[in-house]
Amino acid sequence: MKVVVDWDLCEANAVCMGVAPEIFRVEEDDTLTILQENPPADMRAKVEEAVRLCPKQAISIEE
Repeated sequence: MKVVVDWDLCEANAVCMGVAPEIFRVEEDDTLTILQENPPADMRAKVEEAVRLCPKQAISIEE
């Protein structure tokens, strides 16, 4: 599983960080950092929730 962010859509509103802080972090300059681009399988539910809740639908999962 690979976390993919469409940087053109991302507004770094921190919803994903709230759901999965182990994977996403919004920096002080309002940019998003992916902490784990290839998170372990046991994190899938959190990643899927972040994908689902992203208000700009900027996050996706590649297999």
